[in-house]
This record gives sequence, C-alpha cells and structure tokens, in this order.
Amino acid sequence: MSTVRPPFAEVEASRPDFDHSTSLTFTKSPNPSWKQGEGGNDNTLEKNHVEIDPYQAGRPAMHNYKLLISAVVPRPIGLLSTISKDGKSINVAPFSFTQMVNYDPPIIVVGFTGEPNPPKDSLRNILETGECVVNTVGEHYLEAANYTSISVPHGVSEFELTGLHPAPCTTVKAPRVEESIFSIEAKLVETKEWDSRANPGKKSGVMAILEGMRFWAREDALNEEKTLLDPAVLRPIARLGGISYVRSTSAMEIPRPQ
Repeated sequence: MSTVRPPFAEVEASRPDFDHSTSLTFTKSPNPSWKQGEGGNDNTLEKNHVEIDPYQAGRPAMHNYKLLISAVVPRPIGLLSTISKDGKSINVAPFSFTQMVNYDPPIIVVGFTGEPNPPKDSLRNILETGECVVNTVGEHYLEAANYTSISVPHGVSEFELTGLHPAPCTTVKAPRVEESIFSIEAKLVETKEWDSRANPGKKSGVMAILEGMRFWAREDALNEEKTLLDPAVLRPIARLGGISYVRSTSAMEIPRPQ
C-alpha cells in the first residue's frame, strides 16, 4: 500500500536550515588498515539480492528510470547553456545524464531522455548550432539551477526567469553561466538516438557526444598550474534519486595501489 506524502513545503519546514558555514573536511577512509584480499568492510554478503529484468512483461519503462536514477548516484549535473540558430534566444537547462568520458580530446556525453521528435529546446539548439556550454552546478546557485528545469514555451530564456547571468565565450556563440565556477565550451561531435524497447517504433532518447574546446575556471578555485579545482570552493552538487540532491562536505584520500 502506498503512503500519502505530505505537501513538500510541510516536509521541508520540518527539516533543519541549510548550514552555509559547513566546511569541506577530509576524514580517514572507512578502514585505513585494510589489506589486500580482505574484501568489504561490512556484512554485505549476508544480504540477499533480487534479480530484476528490465524487459519483464508488464514492467513499465518508467520503473527502470526511477530505479536507475536512485542507484547510479551521485550523478554530475550538466547545466547546458545553448543559443538558437537565429541567435535570438538563449537557454539553460540541467541534465543529470552527463559525464566526462575522455580527456584527450576532452569528451563529454549528455543523455536527453524522452521522445526527441520534436526535440526540446536544449537539444534542438545543439543539433542546429553544433555547440553548447557545460556548466558545473555548485551549492551557491542550486535553486536557480533547479528552476531552469521548468517547462516553458520555445524562445523563453531560463536566464531571464532565474536571474542567472550569461557570460561570453570564445569558441562558441552560446553563453556560459557566469555563476558557475567551472564551464566547458563544447562542440557537437555526433549524436545517437535510442530505440524504445517499451514502445517499439519510437525513440526514447538521444545521446550527444561533445568535445570540450575551452575551459573557464573561477580564479579563486584554481591552482597555479591550472590543473586542479579546490573542492572547498567548487562545492559541487550532484543528483540522487527522485527530487533529491547531495552536497559534498566530506572527502577522503586513498593512494592507488602499486
């Protein structure tokens, strides 16, 4: 039996305030004395697993979506800023199916879920112009970044709706988000459409492969060699399942084995 969830405003009111003073701290790893061959640190092997067939008869594709976004976590948020082909409108929207997959050349992939015909504004702009900017989301503008996911008519700019600021780029016409501590100017390499298994004959999404052409890093977060961003300044936000986000307040360092 499903339970009725109270209104979100009521749930949020019962929670503690966001603590802006919380600093990033480094702790020991869960088991600093771990030795080769010792395996896991808990009683995981005493628990049973359940097999799930994503194509099981009667299982809606949306069940797989909900399961995957709660399991493949935390996921980086690619806040994509784009410009229309005629240059009259600029858009910005968040995509948590975003990941870096290569560094030479810098390659980022972005997944656009849902029927791509017709494509939503961000995908349409990328397909028509062959470019975009991938902006990293930090806790200092999370609410604005989240609001960019609103559905609005074509041509309406989320920059204007949220108060975020477009900043000029060098190799692409699309603007970057000035509030973002790190942004990547990117050109489209290619796209791949996915055929739906739940609805044969229809498309269920598109993957865009992007090549990074320029990096923009806020000066106070960057080291002298321009090789490292300070996570205490970046304070990145990632996606969990449902409408949940996670912030980075605790980190660990573990040397790679030789």
